[in-house]
Amino acid sequence: MQTLLIVLLIIVCISLIAVVLLQSGKSAGLSGAIGGGAEQLFGKQKTRGMDLVLHRATVILALLFFLIMLLLTYLG
Repeated sequence: MQTLLIVLLIIVCISLIAVVLLQSGKSAGLSGAIGGGAEQLFGKQKTRGMDLVLHRATVILALLFFLIMLLLTYLG
């Protein structure tokens, strides 16, 4: 059971890394927030298309990661 969970955890981790790297940047980082890009951060923006799919995939993979880790901790 633990071996199966560890293999599944590795697959989820690699998928999560790939999905995060595929996402486009939302702002210029800290310099964008200081320079006035903060309005976009809290504004009402609706992500559409591929950004929405990648965002949802990131949330699902992150939840799977935490659930598998909790299960491994409980079984270990």
